[in-house]
Amino acid sequence: MTAPVAYQDLLYEVRGRAAWITINRPKVYNAFRGRTVEELIQAFQQATNDRNVASVVLTGAGDRAFCTGGDQSAHDGNYDGRGVVGLPIDELQAIIRDIPKPVIARVNGFAIGGGNVLATLCDLTIAADTAQFGQVGPKVGSFDAGWGTAFLARHIGDKRAREMWFINDRYSAREALEMGLVNKVVPAAELDAAVQDWTDKIAQRSPTALAFLKRSFNADSDAIRGISNMALHAVKLFYATDESREGVNAFNEKRAPDFHKFAG
Repeated sequence: MTAPVAYQDLLYEVRGRAAWITINRPKVYNAFRGRTVEELIQAFQQATNDRNVASVVLTGAGDRAFCTGGDQSAHDGNYDGRGVVGLPIDELQAIIRDIPKPVIARVNGFAIGGGNVLATLCDLTIAADTAQFGQVGPKVGSFDAGWGTAFLARHIGDKRAREMWFINDRYSAREALEMGLVNKVVPAAELDAAVQDWTDKIAQRSPTALAFLKRSFNADSDAIRGISNMALHAVKLFYATDESREGVNAFNEKRAPDFHKFAG
């Protein structure tokens, strides 16, 4: 095991031949801010360029959350850290798909909102039996109209994906397994061992074959990339509206939002 690389919002370490990228913001349930996303991009680039790395594990610090999406305390229209053009979350989603190595989501707790999207984008997902999945966008004045919807529907079906986004219920790890959102569910105490079992197996496989396989799987759904890019720019503009701000303010003030006044 190598020593962790210095990041502010992440931990990066190589275990065997797997790069473990851990969002290290447990106090906010590993929600991401602009810096977090930028560092995640750098970490995936580091794993891409390391010939000794055969796979990547994406996870969250602690045992309560994998990732709960964008940090609402920084959600002022600029939490992504840049202007309208060049959204870093778009680059992060792209590199998870483009890195020529399998990416495993190690879901140790809540995978909610943007965190659920990240887990969906990973090639494989192993969840602790204590994990929970779901979307909250319409509850807090947000949405993901790209990978988080169209690609999600390819995993769990159109009806179930619409239910997840429109109703915003939470789903247990077992329910996520049944609907096809995750590959495997194990007791929380066995999560690391289950992930390592797969990373050890991947380390024994042909890296060129794996790279071509990933490209082949991605080719079927790559048209979603353009939709996602446009949607992320749209949500960026939406964050500046009173309707979106009502959702964020209600969340921070721990009250029910009043979206009715924005209807029509």
